Amino acid sequence: MTDATEQNRTTDSEGGNEGPAQARKATKRGGGDPATRGRTTIADGVVEKIAGLAARDVLGVHAMGSGLSRTFGAVRDRVPGGSKSATRGVKAEVGEVQTALDLEIVVDYGVSIGDVARDVRENVIAAVERMTGLEVVEVNIAVSDVKLPEEEDEELEPRIQ
Repeated sequence: MTDATEQNRTTDSEGGNEGPAQARKATKRGGGDPATRGRTTIADGVVEKIAGLAARDVLGVHAMGSGLSRTFGAVRDRVPGGSKSATRGVKAEVGEVQTALDLEIVVDYGVSIGDVARDVRENVIAAVERMTGLEVVEVNIAVSDVKLPEEEDEELEPRIQ
């Protein structure tokens, strides 16, 4: 080996030789884990959408919201450009690491309201915690109506087109 080649080599802690590229230490920039740099905030509306969709997925949940909000929602849905509100019947209070939810649901006639409420809670908690990382401290459920089989569904296609 020439003297120039020998000078470009360094010795590691165990006495072995390293090449010039290995001799340079990797420098960490910004200090610490990238996941801890900065803050993530989640809007109430985001949690409300997740919870609303998760609640609608439960068998026995006919609709979300009170009669009045469903009526206004049905009108809004019929307006060109309007869309079905995923947040109807859901209210969320979101903190930095926890959230609490209030849901208002309409159940189908014949189902066990207690079972439906339990299933809604489980589904909503799982979805919100999985997607947001927030701890769900409570899910309050208000059953505002029961959909009878012979009742006309106000969310069907309008009669006049």
